[in-house]
Amino acid sequence: MMKKRFKVIQQNNKLSVSFFLLIILSIIHSYAQQTLSSDIWVNIQKNIQRLVYEEDTDGDKKITIDDHFTGNTRGDKKFWIIGENNLRYEIIGTYYLSNLLQELKLCQDNGYKVAKLNQERIFENHVHRISRCIREIYWDELSRRIDEESIIPLFSDKKTITIDGFQYIYVPYKDNVAHEYFLEISRQHPELKIRVIRLPEIVTPEWVQSRNGYHGLLTLALLRTPNGGLRGVPFVVPGGRFNEMYGWDSYFETLGLLEDGRVDLAKAMVDNFVYEITYYGKILNANRSYYLTRSQPPFITSMALAVYEHLPKNKMSKKWLVNTFQAAIQEYRNVWMGKNRLTEIGLSRYFGEGIGPPIEVEPGHFDAVYTPYAKKFGMNIVDFEEAFKNGKITVPELDTLFVHDRSMRESGHDKTYRWDDRCADFATIDLNSLLYKIEVDIARTIETLFSDSLMQKDGKIERSSTWYKAAKKRKELINQYLWDPVHGLFFDYDLVNKRRKVYISATVFYPLWAGLASREQAESIVRTAIPVLEMPGGIAASTKESRGDLSENRPARQWDYPYGWAPHQILAWQGLLNYGFDEIAYRLIYRWLYTITRNATDYNGTIPEKFDVVKRSHAVFAEYGNIGTEFNYITKEGFGWMNASYQVGLNLLPPNLLIKLEKLIPPEWLWQ
Repeated sequence: MMKKRFKVIQQNNKLSVSFFLLIILSIIHSYAQQTLSSDIWVNIQKNIQRLVYEEDTDGDKKITIDDHFTGNTRGDKKFWIIGENNLRYEIIGTYYLSNLLQELKLCQDNGYKVAKLNQERIFENHVHRISRCIREIYWDELSRRIDEESIIPLFSDKKTITIDGFQYIYVPYKDNVAHEYFLEISRQHPELKIRVIRLPEIVTPEWVQSRNGYHGLLTLALLRTPNGGLRGVPFVVPGGRFNEMYGWDSYFETLGLLEDGRVDLAKAMVDNFVYEITYYGKILNANRSYYLTRSQPPFITSMALAVYEHLPKNKMSKKWLVNTFQAAIQEYRNVWMGKNRLTEIGLSRYFGEGIGPPIEVEPGHFDAVYTPYAKKFGMNIVDFEEAFKNGKITVPELDTLFVHDRSMRESGHDKTYRWDDRCADFATIDLNSLLYKIEVDIARTIETLFSDSLMQKDGKIERSSTWYKAAKKRKELINQYLWDPVHGLFFDYDLVNKRRKVYISATVFYPLWAGLASREQAESIVRTAIPVLEMPGGIAASTKESRGDLSENRPARQWDYPYGWAPHQILAWQGLLNYGFDEIAYRLIYRWLYTITRNATDYNGTIPEKFDVVKRSHAVFAEYGNIGTEFNYITKEGFGWMNASYQVGLNLLPPNLLIKLEKLIPPEWLWQ
């Protein structure tokens, strides 16, 4: 039986209203509700124009709860679709009207002037619709490749604009195939004004600084096609202005892809990271030339093992895993245990190498920092910034400041008051938890899958005992320096002041995710952190007390209270489940999924980068605003790790709570 959703009326102005007619119409109406086809033919453009005029009262090209009644019928949340044969179908309610707008827009974008609308899509359950859109639309819309077929859309990004008007593609020194391939593209497409630059054999911070004004894309992996051509290995971008492959985003996106059966795309993400380690020396913050000296939180072994679980267990997949772990070991030793990131206490830190300010920030971002120095040199801010960025003016204090700023960006937590703007001075609990997990992953994988012997490309044999020993040593150091028995939590260690920094953030859950906490420590973390970090919408990035008071001179930062982020939620969920705190994990999952669902329901399908978890709102204005909230008519991307958190969370949520979520029952009704 078809769902009885639409009200149907056959218009005929020539007939007078009579008792007989009312009876006939009643019969027709009753019959239509039971036999109405789900396919409704409508004029797309006319219905979009009418719908937007009548219900989008604030003019943002979306239908949301912020569109208020303005008189007559405008904004009354009731709309009549006009279909074929002048049939009219009534739809009532913000959510259903926003679905209608999205479905009409999809038809229009596909080139249809007249098309069939499916009532099942318009009245689709909130949860089912969000999950289906992620699975069927958003992953594909966020997928990219770097090759001839895909290069034009990548060049539409404003971050590829240079001072000489050319589009720059940077190729690794040792990748001759990629160099010739992109040179040929530049010759075949002179209209694109492409310049292909081979990187120097050794990339230095000085060289990266010398490219200011001429930065561009870094190539990723290429594969041979059956006809002998080359095709870029695909990857997923976060969305919005983040139009490249990012370091830690990719791990969480991979988890979402695997939930949705996109194993090949998830595997391709790992392949691109192996390429980055092989040719650039590290997994990059993202694949743009100004990121060559900076990495991001390391998840490669967790990422590879998650993909391997979904691959057929044969020689080919095992060889793939061997190749991936060889790269992981290379990055671990050269980057995270290298001279810039390994500290004197034996634990590691984030350290964003480079010279000058980070290039990726929005214009004006550092104006307040530059102002006193510009005055000192008798220059305006713009001229001072340009001179400083290009090394024409030396200011040691600014050099130090930007070392810490780039280190904070390497951590992925940009920005936060957690380190008092001295990120490079701290051995952090999040990074060292991740490295402990890598050590354990390598040890267990060598022991169980590689017969306790993994040969590196240089012929060196890796044994599980080496890596178990490294993990044991790191765990001892973490407990010595980062565990605070008074507060019962892990904190970052201030290497300069020789003490732990008491700052309660969501990173307290990383040791649970990595499995390095003892049972007693896990219980203490849950007992202490959950009451102060759990908010109506999920886990907050920090406590309000730790963040401190805000003012005009100390504005809000996006990786602090009251904001919540998808990676923190996923890591906290899994960490709690690892130690048997299932009920707490399910409660947190429900809070987060409810927040996503409620916002998408009320705001035309919005899936943002982050939330204010205190207010359960996507209305976030700290620093960079909120990616994923600005679109017209329909979002076709969502946001990478937010999409992933939804799919992962739905898979973890018990059936009884999933039923509650489908009914949009607020968490406070379930947990008092």
